[in-house]
Amino acid sequence: MSIRSNIKKILFISFWCILGAGMLVLLIAAMRVKKEKDCVGYNIDISSPTEQLFIDKKDIEEQLTAGGVESIKGKSIKDFDLKKLEDKLEKNVWISDAELFFDNNQVLQVKIKERNPVARIFTVSGNSFYIDSATVRLPLSEKFSARLPVFTGFPSDKERMSKKEKELLKQVKTISQYILSNEFWMAQVAQVDITSSGTFEIIPTIGHQVIEFGDGSDCEKKFNRLLLFYRQVISETGFQAYERIKVQYAGQVVGVRQAAAISRFDSLQAIKNVEKMIAMAQTEQERMLKMDSLQMATMQHRSDNQGAPAPLVMPDSVTEKPNTTVPVKQIREKRSNR
Repeated sequence: MSIRSNIKKILFISFWCILGAGMLVLLIAAMRVKKEKDCVGYNIDISSPTEQLFIDKKDIEEQLTAGGVESIKGKSIKDFDLKKLEDKLEKNVWISDAELFFDNNQVLQVKIKERNPVARIFTVSGNSFYIDSATVRLPLSEKFSARLPVFTGFPSDKERMSKKEKELLKQVKTISQYILSNEFWMAQVAQVDITSSGTFEIIPTIGHQVIEFGDGSDCEKKFNRLLLFYRQVISETGFQAYERIKVQYAGQVVGVRQAAAISRFDSLQAIKNVEKMIAMAQTEQERMLKMDSLQMATMQHRSDNQGAPAPLVMPDSVTEKPNTTVPVKQIREKRSNR
């Protein structure tokens, strides 16, 4: 009985070994036959996390054909070094991943993943670049100008950055990704200035105050505190009442009032103004985006004519006036005493 059982086991194992070997032989034979055939064409597919494409099929074709010198169609499949082509494509800074393979119809499939920019940065010298979610520096594109949070005052133009500058870029990415995730802040944040000490100051689209944000930590909490300040304080005092708003302190917001006397106005109208803020800010953001391409062209023209980068055009600076710092809590108490 045991001998029969052993024989069955041996036959069973032998059957599957022979079947597996046969399948392997057929697969190798099919691959050899496939390699003997010629490429009949190619298909390029570019995927992007957004609808914005900074590279197009023409760019990929030029890299695959060495600017039109080499032919793809009609070339023997065995003569393609797909790994080498993938590495060549990935040298393009806008390409995060490239995958090439031949399908059963001898068509070269080219799958491209585009990098996703999350912020636009201006350096202290006026040069500009994007960064993606991995903080990789990306050049500006002639094809498209992305609608992204703008950060000014980055201290370096160098490709190789110091440890401190790399950390600063990570904080820029963190703040920018939060702004991108929130429609209201995308509309209300005109730009974010990087101070010499490495902290951030927000310049709002509506209102002339400077918002001291501190570093890039606790973004959500800081923006929530600022929104609460808009709803509970700005809706009653108006945007002109405060010169600076400080949200970098945990659990509180500090408002710095303008020294000049500000007349009180209808609080109901102020609330309506806050409610309209998103719509107004979105309109302003669209206008700024249209001007962006013109500004880039002007900066390039000045650079070509003068041999030096054009100065960065900054928004109107906040008028410096004597001020007094008043915590939000004290503001409420004074208002209630009146």
